[in-house]
Amino acid sequence: MPLASPLMPHIAAMRRWLSIVGIGEDGVDGLSSVARGLIADAEVVFGGKRHLELAGALIRGAAQPWPSPFDEAVQQVVAQRGRSVCVLASGDPFFYGVGTLLARHVDPAEMLVVPAPSSFSLAAARLGWSLPETTLVSLHGRSLDLIRPHLQPGARVLALTPDGAGPGALAALLTEAGFGASRLTVLEALGGPREKVRTTRAAGFDLADISALNIVALEVDAASGARVLARAAGLPDVLFEHDGQITKREIRAVTLSSLAPTRRELLWDIGAGAGSVAIEWLLADTSMRAIAIEQNVERAARIRRNAAAFGVPGLEIIEGDAPAALDGLPPPDAIFVGGGAARPGLLDVAVAALKSGGRLVVNAVTLETETVLTARHLTDGGELIRIALTRADAVGGKTGWRPAMPVTQWVWIKS
Repeated sequence: MPLASPLMPHIAAMRRWLSIVGIGEDGVDGLSSVARGLIADAEVVFGGKRHLELAGALIRGAAQPWPSPFDEAVQQVVAQRGRSVCVLASGDPFFYGVGTLLARHVDPAEMLVVPAPSSFSLAAARLGWSLPETTLVSLHGRSLDLIRPHLQPGARVLALTPDGAGPGALAALLTEAGFGASRLTVLEALGGPREKVRTTRAAGFDLADISALNIVALEVDAASGARVLARAAGLPDVLFEHDGQITKREIRAVTLSSLAPTRRELLWDIGAGAGSVAIEWLLADTSMRAIAIEQNVERAARIRRNAAAFGVPGLEIIEGDAPAALDGLPPPDAIFVGGGAARPGLLDVAVAALKSGGRLVVNAVTLETETVLTARHLTDGGELIRIALTRADAVGGKTGWRPAMPVTQWVWIKS
């Protein structure tokens, strides 16, 4: 009986109906024999116009450019199930690529993926940077503000930008935020005949004719007074735009500790004020989600500006009165009530909406709201604490202790 070939599992995998092949700017020259065979044998080949041109010499089936807008792309691919289909992607299909999107709709057992080096890997190779020690960010189709939390002194950041104007816009953002001395290396069309690598400073950015296919390497240099966002909870109040309706720094730090954020969780911030709690929740991890509910139109606009300034433009803002404004929102993992807790029915709606194991944190500064929380603590349990702060302040020509209004906090976990 003949021995099984070690290649047999691989050959079996090649019979899967969908293949995803990463291709670089070097085109077919950079493809393995397996990747070339998958493209040549496919009845339908999907890809961007540039990808289809790069692989054109190998395509024998129908070349299908991605639709515009891209929303229908996945449906078009899935509609071909049963045929031999190949999807062309830039570099590594699962690194900010189309592979991640397709995997949400196609079982991995139906796919064979042959990745190529990503732009991040190629950039690190050119610069001699360690990828595990470098922050990787995609700004393609996203707000440039997402870079802000990563602007830490001495940090190295690789950022994909959306187009040829992206590096200049990024340099302007850095300069405005106090990072004008940062070194920017723009790497264009990596891996192909048009590859170009140029270096400048953010404040003196003067590069022109930049390819739309670019990645920017940042070596962050923070000037005195630069807007550096500390990694710990309780950012200075002065960093937020507010009208006095803000959960103060020390109280906010305790509140975030009580909310206990973990990856991929959703927060409702009810009576959000300046949005400080929701913003710091989002800063805890890039996977976090938050919805700020605020009835005041001016404050809602202020929350939106604060979210951009802190690099979390994905904060969802609902303008309206709670509890009515909560109707139809996705179930949260945690809820913070910073204002309006004494409104009839609000806490009942919050308790009902929480997922099992979810945390409800309510802060009170008035006697009326404190009375509501005391009653809830007696009937529902949880933890009730009093937070009192005293700050040194001028008293005549001397210094004395000036107490701030105490805050009563109720923390309840849904079992």
